[in-house]
Amino acid sequence: MAEESQRTEGLPEDVMTDDCMTSYTHVYSPDLLKDHVAFITGGGSGIGFRIAEVFMRHGCDVVIASRNLERLTEAADKLTKATGRRCLALVVDVRQPETINAAVDRTLQELGRLDILINNAAGNFLCPASSLSFNAFKTVLEIDTMGTYNASKVVYDKWFKDHGGAIVNISATLGYRGQALQVHAGSAKAANDAMTKHLAVEWGPSGVRVNTVAPGPISGTEGYRRLGGPHAENAGAFSSIPLQRAGNKTEMAHAVLFLSSRAASYVTGSILVADGGAWLTSANDVHRLLGILSSRSAKL
Repeated sequence: MAEESQRTEGLPEDVMTDDCMTSYTHVYSPDLLKDHVAFITGGGSGIGFRIAEVFMRHGCDVVIASRNLERLTEAADKLTKATGRRCLALVVDVRQPETINAAVDRTLQELGRLDILINNAAGNFLCPASSLSFNAFKTVLEIDTMGTYNASKVVYDKWFKDHGGAIVNISATLGYRGQALQVHAGSAKAANDAMTKHLAVEWGPSGVRVNTVAPGPISGTEGYRRLGGPHAENAGAFSSIPLQRAGNKTEMAHAVLFLSSRAASYVTGSILVADGGAWLTSANDVHRLLGILSSRSAKL
């Protein structure tokens, strides 16, 4: 019990669901992002939702964008009620640049500026490469990689080129060791990590910083649920992680907050791995992952 307390002492508040926290303790000044505007793809759920909440609790107005208007509208209502800041819910398919164009135009019309872009939209699932269809591989790259480029290019052309800004991409460590069952997502995120560096070099002279956060297993997310969630944690699946636990969504939001803010004013082209050390020590266990996959398939 003492070890458990030591591991969790000082962790930021979080809730497992896509709801706002009932309390929040500021690590940074509450006005860190005062009167800034952030555009967050995939902002209606999971890590994206928590990033939106934490930004708004630091004085930021936010646009959350994805394909599901009902989910976005519900999320925006929760966020505004909890924080008192503005939250626009805009339908976007990051594979279609014209939808991003329209959303950024609406953002500038309604909120007057755009300071931060968070590329969080992603598609993923567990699948052996031998069973992965050509279309499935293409779709993940279209969402994760093309979507990141599309949103970045539109925002740069429409605002950042003349005003500067910060871009933070949400990545993963899957490609570092070739994680089993993840050739599609690992390849897409590896491309995004390279893109982060290329864009940081080219857009730096315009005052644009481009960085990446690479999360590990994060509670309260779809990825966490697909990998067994609380059952996996209770079974000791995270005992090989140096910090001995999964992360939470607020911890990821704090990492993104840092890179988006003036606290990281001289940081660009960097990849911040926020995984508790997982990729350094966790087994790339194809047998366990195939077992999870077959177990899930048997229930379908």
